[in-house]
Amino acid sequence: MPDGKRALEMHAKRKGKIEVVGSVSMRTKEELSEYYTPGVAQVSLAINKDRAKAYDYTMKGRMAAILTDGTRILGLGDIGPEAGMPVMEGKALLLKKLGGVDAIPVCLDTKDEAQILRIAKALEPNFAAMNIEDIETPKCLNIVERLSKEMGIPIFHDDRNGVAVVTLAALTNALKLAGKKLRSARIVVNGAGAAGIGIAELLVKAGAERICLCDTSGILYKGRAVNMNLWKVRIAAATNREMMKGTLSDAVKGADVLIGASVEGAFTAAMIRSMAKKPVAFSLANPYPEMDYQEMLSAGAFIAATGRSDRPNQVNNLLAFPGIMAGLIESRASRVDGLMLVRSAEAIARFSARGMRRDRIIADPIGKNTVLGLAPKVAAAVAESALELGIARSRKSPNEVELSVSKAIKRYSKIERVTSR
Repeated sequence: MPDGKRALEMHAKRKGKIEVVGSVSMRTKEELSEYYTPGVAQVSLAINKDRAKAYDYTMKGRMAAILTDGTRILGLGDIGPEAGMPVMEGKALLLKKLGGVDAIPVCLDTKDEAQILRIAKALEPNFAAMNIEDIETPKCLNIVERLSKEMGIPIFHDDRNGVAVVTLAALTNALKLAGKKLRSARIVVNGAGAAGIGIAELLVKAGAERICLCDTSGILYKGRAVNMNLWKVRIAAATNREMMKGTLSDAVKGADVLIGASVEGAFTAAMIRSMAKKPVAFSLANPYPEMDYQEMLSAGAFIAATGRSDRPNQVNNLLAFPGIMAGLIESRASRVDGLMLVRSAEAIARFSARGMRRDRIIADPIGKNTVLGLAPKVAAAVAESALELGIARSRKSPNEVELSVSKAIKRYSKIERVTSR
């Protein structure tokens, strides 16, 4: 486990983990007149004539917001916006390091859904994209849906979209090793919060046809009346074509894949033993998974994965969100689309496939090759999708996006080396 005392000392020493640094020098009168008055007036007038020019002339063209109300911070729960700030700062740092994306934490002192919507929409002029982060379910799902319809910038939801992308990528490679197909594999997802619903939605988008979800009340099915909300009703209608009913144990019998996005201890050895031949089991609850990696293997899992960094096959959304956000910003996409997410998962799966084996189905999120090479390819996949869908406001080709993101990551890598001295 990390040293808590050292973490406190390091945060106090630096007063957090991010800062604002100018991207130009202002040492001479000429520079002062160009970058501030009177030169800046011409820039403001140009933007007044065409607001889209803000992407070209201001930080908007490279800036993302990380917005939270502090109600579901990691595994800590409702700890408030101030206590959520260190996590959002960390997210901003990771976006910069792994995706070359500039990002600012926006931690709101309100839990009111309507007020959050108003604030988010009022912030739109400042950002090219927005990441909704660590807001309780189902409020977060409501917020993302409304903002996606009512704002002109892409609204990414990492708890839902990022986790789903990496899960799909890891599952793609796991099923290849098991000799099975996504379309025909019987898949059980345990957990019907943001992550579980996001995983199921993306699996459907990718072509999986035999999926069912479970929550604390058992299997979700169309028409279930107990413990339901709008989002559970929607995903129940899109899955469980066989209209299975019963408990998680009932759902797992004969299944090819079991994915946990729920709570510690939700899986048992008996469940794994009841699955089909060469079963795949992902326990993604963090920091304490539904079942330990080695216990899943001992119970008969052909391939096991968790969200923990101290176990093989870590399913970590670090592999997804930096590249996706970079691609959204570089392409100036107007929204997030499922096709982008599927293509992102495909890019991660391909990147991870070299040297693939049962205990290495997905890339190391902070391996040197991953840090330098993965996000640009994911960004290119996003940009290609945006062009194909007609929602890209930049005409950059996927190759140009890949090169631009690669340069941004390398540029920050040089800054990081200087900072660490």
